[in-house]
Amino acid sequence: MARDIRAIFAVNLRSLREKRGLSQEQLARRARIDRTYVSALERGIYSATITMVARLAKVLQATPAWMVSEGAKARRGRR
Repeated sequence: MARDIRAIFAVNLRSLREKRGLSQEQLARRARIDRTYVSALERGIYSATITMVARLAKVLQATPAWMVSEGAKARRGRR
């Protein structure tokens, strides 16, 4: 069964943030959002808008498609 898109995004966001060596605070500052929002996204509490997915992807040097791709964590080195 396919996982919820919000859960997929949450896993990919945290994985890529950690891979890039950024804290939630650093990512939030670069994306011009609140750190608590980053935390909520990573825990799957909030759903990100398409615009927010694109903004976070840009900061993390990824594509929006990668951010919502199931199995992206397993392909960490690829974007």
